[in-house]
Amino acid sequence: MIRLTFAEVRILIMKRYIYLIVSILIFNTFQASAQSDDDYVQCEDTCRHIHGIDLSHYQGEVFWEHVGANSKMAYVYLKATEGGTHIDETYKRNIELAHKYGLKVGSYHFFRPKSELTLQLENFKSQCRPGDQDLIPMIDIETTGGLKTDEFCDSLFKFLELVEQAYRQKPLLYTYTNFYNKHLKGKIDDYKLMVAQYKDEEPQLADDRDYTMWQYTAKGRINGINTYVDKSRFMGRHGMREIRFRHF
Repeated sequence: MIRLTFAEVRILIMKRYIYLIVSILIFNTFQASAQSDDDYVQCEDTCRHIHGIDLSHYQGEVFWEHVGANSKMAYVYLKATEGGTHIDETYKRNIELAHKYGLKVGSYHFFRPKSELTLQLENFKSQCRPGDQDLIPMIDIETTGGLKTDEFCDSLFKFLELVEQAYRQKPLLYTYTNFYNKHLKGKIDDYKLMVAQYKDEEPQLADDRDYTMWQYTAKGRINGINTYVDKSRFMGRHGMREIRFRHF
């Protein structure tokens, strides 16, 4: 039989006590984090708005049969192109399978203000073909490219006019709250707008204008996608018919 000294017993008790406290702290931290994530990204479980996602090559391979089975996601915007030459490598596969499994699909272009505008349009048109579209094209506006606001807006508006002429309808515009307030406030009132803001509070634009959609998280989870995914929803009484692609 092993006999421990009083000091050794104290050390053993202290080690076990510390181990127990650390284990409890780790468990509580994990539980709180899991609960917070679940509350944050599962807006669609707590409201009646129409929800959807947007995807690019960053999501890797998407298992569309599982995404399509999630009836809470009504639409998807897929990245088609960026600038004058870049084509998203997953676009063709994603748009084919998204249609196959029942989602309404739109395509978006990441706008580069300093890239030649006609090249950007032709690049987008090479992928975003009207016959494949359920939803109006979306233009992703996140950078001035180092241009002053007036120069940036001049480039943007010329490009939007080209897109409207090509597709015979105005595109949906996507941007962040801060970017809008700094560069676009009061300048794009004729366009439907998706605003990105990853907080619990709905976006508040500096000019108080109405917007159609809110991208409320970049850390959404959904069956069939193994990474985080952007989720958005329609605001108020806005709905799908407002962004339906018109086929002439």
